Amino acid sequence: MTMNNQQKSLLVTATKKIAPSWPLDKLIAVNPLWSLIDKPFDTVAAELSAIAGIKAHLPIETYVAWFKQGRIDQASLTKAAQHYAVDALPESLIEMLSKPTPTLTPWQNIADLADQERPATKMSWHDEITHQVSQFCADHYQQVSPTLRQMSSNDQTHLYPHWLTITTQDKGLSIVLDEPKLIHLFNALPNNTDQLFALAIEELALDDASLPYYAHALLLDINGWSSYLAYLHWQNPNDQEDHLMSLLAIKMAWELVIWRYLTSQENPQASAIKQAWEKQKQTIEQHIAKHKEALLSAKIWALALEYAEQKQLNTLLTSQSYPLTKQRPPVLQAVFCIDVRSEVIRRALEKQDDAIQTFGFAGFFGLPIEYKAKDSAFSRPQLPGLLSPSITVSECETNIEHAQKEQQQARWQRWGHSAPATFSMVESMGWWYAFKMFKQTLFSKRQTNPAARLAPNTQWNITQNGEPLTTQDKAKLAKGVLDSMGIKHYAETVLLVGHGSHTSNNLHAAGLECGACGGQSGEVNVKVLSRLLNDAEVRSCLHTMGIKIPQHTTFVAALHNTTTDQLTCFDHQTTPQQSHWLEQAMYGAQKERAKKLDASLLNVSDKQRHKAFIKRANDWSQVNPEWGLANNHAFIIAPRQQTRQLNLKGRSFLHDYDYQTDSDFGILERLLTAPMLVAHWINMQYNLSVTDHFKFGSGNKVLHNAVGGNIGVFEGNGGDLRIGLPMQSISDGKNWMHTPVRLAVYISAPKSAIADIVAKHETVRQLIDNDWLYLFCWQDQTIERFYQQEWLS
Repeated sequence: MTMNNQQKSLLVTATKKIAPSWPLDKLIAVNPLWSLIDKPFDTVAAELSAIAGIKAHLPIETYVAWFKQGRIDQASLTKAAQHYAVDALPESLIEMLSKPTPTLTPWQNIADLADQERPATKMSWHDEITHQVSQFCADHYQQVSPTLRQMSSNDQTHLYPHWLTITTQDKGLSIVLDEPKLIHLFNALPNNTDQLFALAIEELALDDASLPYYAHALLLDINGWSSYLAYLHWQNPNDQEDHLMSLLAIKMAWELVIWRYLTSQENPQASAIKQAWEKQKQTIEQHIAKHKEALLSAKIWALALEYAEQKQLNTLLTSQSYPLTKQRPPVLQAVFCIDVRSEVIRRALEKQDDAIQTFGFAGFFGLPIEYKAKDSAFSRPQLPGLLSPSITVSECETNIEHAQKEQQQARWQRWGHSAPATFSMVESMGWWYAFKMFKQTLFSKRQTNPAARLAPNTQWNITQNGEPLTTQDKAKLAKGVLDSMGIKHYAETVLLVGHGSHTSNNLHAAGLECGACGGQSGEVNVKVLSRLLNDAEVRSCLHTMGIKIPQHTTFVAALHNTTTDQLTCFDHQTTPQQSHWLEQAMYGAQKERAKKLDASLLNVSDKQRHKAFIKRANDWSQVNPEWGLANNHAFIIAPRQQTRQLNLKGRSFLHDYDYQTDSDFGILERLLTAPMLVAHWINMQYNLSVTDHFKFGSGNKVLHNAVGGNIGVFEGNGGDLRIGLPMQSISDGKNWMHTPVRLAVYISAPKSAIADIVAKHETVRQLIDNDWLYLFCWQDQTIERFYQQEWLS
């Protein structure tokens, strides 16, 4: 028995609807619905609600409360209602939109239908399947201590046949589910995925209309592992095994086993399950339509919230004209990542002196690199997940003492952080480990991944395809960076400021690092770039290319600690004046952040507050050391001069851009096809972690256990692999710290140039025209939206 080509194509298409989720050590923000952007957001929301119970909006009660608080105004609500062709007077509109929405049941898989008829005294089919499949995947894919019967990672047993082998030997399933003869049915399953699919399609009577929805529903039912396997495919699309098809086969095998088991036993529940199954398959399109109708009020409220936020930001952006007077020559320049957390420290630094200039630039600083530790097989990406590294950087010399110390600490950290060792390590170390925990509690100090600790005064080898870059190559690389950076007149000191976080005992620590650096800090990038730009031969070559950097200008690698707002300069001694500016900027940023982190720190001295921030970052029991990128809502592509006088409250990504120096708009094209997409990924990860935390959030971080060292986390000791943000990253326990609104992108450039770029790139067009983000042209004192190839006032 075999599938036909159409059936195989429908299953493959279903697997492609799952977005990737990066592992813990390379954690970056991802739009969990990235693979569905070819459809309108509202269409996707309705379909996912219907087939998986996924929520893309907040409860109506939350929006109503925000309306009463003034966060949503009447005009924005009316405008949103009109967008959905709902025309009513304000009073009746509020009444209509405040009514509870009908509760609709999503698509039910065979296991779900069987659970409806199952005695409460027995283990749920659904829960046991999720637990069994998830635990097996953790065992199959974990890399810390492989338990598979294999000699190397290149000789792995494929997922589905390995699962079948283990499951046919697992007598415990029959005992746990209290179904004595269940285990025998697994022996009758084929060992080949295609044969299994063909069998299930025939016996479950799946036609071409219901098959793709069913397959997608099965994958979403174990979305955590589906997302991780999508990441494996993203990293290696030519892998011999299609991991997601194997996972789908496992889920479908369980469905087939339940179907056969209930029917073979002449179970009185079987008839009801069959009827419900047949009706569901025949009415899936009507089912989706009902969900679309039921979501109308939530869609109007969500849109009204976005309109209200955009109205406030539009008013702020057009409230004042920026100064055109000639400014003093810059006394200090600092180039920061566009990350929203940089907006606060940039304002605080600029406040110190009018002649201090800051710039916003993509956090990987335009370097398409991977970092490979010298004399080691270890390597990691230092660029956004959307891009692939083309250049490798490594240290020129190994500091033997430093390397040995870090290697020793890495072994301890690897043992202590692996899932099987979570409790065994404490037991093995006995009272000594208790002393260690007591010491860490009273005298905490910073804990970082050993792989992130670079030796001081590092010199760099830069290679491409195994060959060292020539001076000409380095100069071309540097020119591309400087052209995009947009510095017109160089100060004596130019800080290249990457960023990283400072946390202890945090499995999601990489998620607080620089997403543009592949979940790593930006330290490597700024150190490599500063070495390039300070190289006399590279500068000489740049001079012939038309870029004249003054001889007295020094580029300084620096790092912004987003948890404590400390600015650290590497391999460079700052002047007393510069040190004072950096210190005062830190104090100012800390005071602003204290409002959300700990209001009791507002009325203490700067030094006391700073000490408290350090203690908070070192505290191994601290569940929310910082709020990360929570509450992000806008991406502004414009000269800093246009936003310098504005308090954007740490909610906007800021990338410097001057269209007058971009003759062919090539720089703008790169910004719309890379940094904007990264900002969208971040925005949607936060949005969906709030609106559906069960499916797209990772739960309570206090209960997290690492899976396979770096694969991901379980909440507790089982269930699905959890993806997305922990609850402590988006809520203070009472209020959401992130407002779920789609990203609003503001561009200071000619409308014709923007439209031309959008027309060239299908992905960008889909994001705009399918309502995944908003795109605005901001010129002079006017803001116009670009939507469906038209400009709207």
